[in-house]
Amino acid sequence: MTTQTWIITGASRGFGRALAQTALAAGDNVVAAVRRPDSVADLETEYPGTCLVATFDARDTAVGARLVRDTVDRFGRLDVLVNNAGRAVVGAVEEVGDEQLRELMDLHLFGPAALVRAALPGMRAQGAGTIVQMSSQAGRMSFPGVSTYAASKFALEGWSEALAGEVAPFGIRVMIVEPSRFRTGFNGADVLEFAEASETYRDLLAAVRADMAGTDGRQEGDPERAAEIIVSLVHGDEVPLRLPLGREAVERISGVYRRGLDEVERWAETARSADFEGVPASVRPI
Repeated sequence: MTTQTWIITGASRGFGRALAQTALAAGDNVVAAVRRPDSVADLETEYPGTCLVATFDARDTAVGARLVRDTVDRFGRLDVLVNNAGRAVVGAVEEVGDEQLRELMDLHLFGPAALVRAALPGMRAQGAGTIVQMSSQAGRMSFPGVSTYAASKFALEGWSEALAGEVAPFGIRVMIVEPSRFRTGFNGADVLEFAEASETYRDLLAAVRADMAGTDGRQEGDPERAAEIIVSLVHGDEVPLRLPLGREAVERISGVYRRGLDEVERWAETARSADFEGVPASVRPI
């Protein structure tokens, strides 16, 4: 198995840490990009020749080029970029303000986009590379109380789907990972943020808030198994554009596709009637 060099953001816990440990155990090089270097100091101690810890804030669009440069200076190349850093805000649309919405967009879209742009020239030059975008089942579906989180993941997925078509001719692959609930610390009290509940939505979202707050440590997904799957795919010949992870993600996302197709078919004739009569459908390059 050819040695790969990874950048993994948010490697201090959850999927990021599991991916770093799995890749390092497989003999790969890993740059653990974290806000608190002490959180992964043990990995650097255990793998002194193949693990580099880098101080990195995934919301900062100005530091991606430096992170890529430091990676190449240390290991000679960059093969795999994992945009993993993330968190959620729970609250109704009217409860979540602009600042919270923009912060999640910075974390889940603008930061990853800047880091991908920094990585692409080197990947193009070597004719190979894999970009792993850690999304969520909420990147394909949404429900009351998670509009902010889902919006940022929907945006990441749309951006990444276009990216995949643009970079495929250069030998660069894109994989969007859509996990359900895993024991990553995502639902921990120090990570999950709740908007202040309003009188209007307090009762309506009470069950959602309780569910999100009470699931930490009881999720069915195993981050280590997920990491093994992702690392194995990255080392393989083919990656899917989208990879739902966990039984819940498979079932829920499958249901979303089915309901969406049913709705399109139900309103198809109404939708088609909006076109000019007698004008043929456009011929597009995609």
